[in-house]
Amino acid sequence: MSEDTETGESTPKKSGKRTLLLGLLLGLLGAGGGFYAVHAGLLPGAESSSTAKEEAAHHEEETVLGDLPDVAYVPLAPLVVSLGDGATGKHLRFNAQLEVSPPHREEVEKLMPRVMDVLNGYLRALETSDLTDRSALMKLRAQMLRRIQVVAGGERVRDLLIMEFVLN
Repeated sequence: MSEDTETGESTPKKSGKRTLLLGLLLGLLGAGGGFYAVHAGLLPGAESSSTAKEEAAHHEEETVLGDLPDVAYVPLAPLVVSLGDGATGKHLRFNAQLEVSPPHREEVEKLMPRVMDVLNGYLRALETSDLTDRSALMKLRAQMLRRIQVVAGGERVRDLLIMEFVLN
């Protein structure tokens, strides 16, 4: 046995609690200081959260309040088309508008009889089964827009906006 044990004087065991508490305290201080430095914008390249929020709000405001695109709309006459062989009695009610550039509006309006003829012919060729798919409207819209652009020539017609597409 050792001499300390014989004399009755033993060295107290140092517990790790003191070191653990000191490490925890220093960690919390470091985390708090880091948060403050980032939040206050003291670090180079890091912006304060309030400044970042203000800039994001300002940018969103500019985006929302920006100028509207320069477009004109040409309404199409409503169409009622019988589908299939006619024995089923199904009808399609269709109404749409064309989105065009303002300088081309008059040109497209002059071509409306041709546009209506192309749409009427395409819609009459459809069958009821062509309209049952969920993505049918998107496909039909793309097909009709392409046909209208061929008739109108070039890029006069930007888009086809479907206002009414009802199967009775």
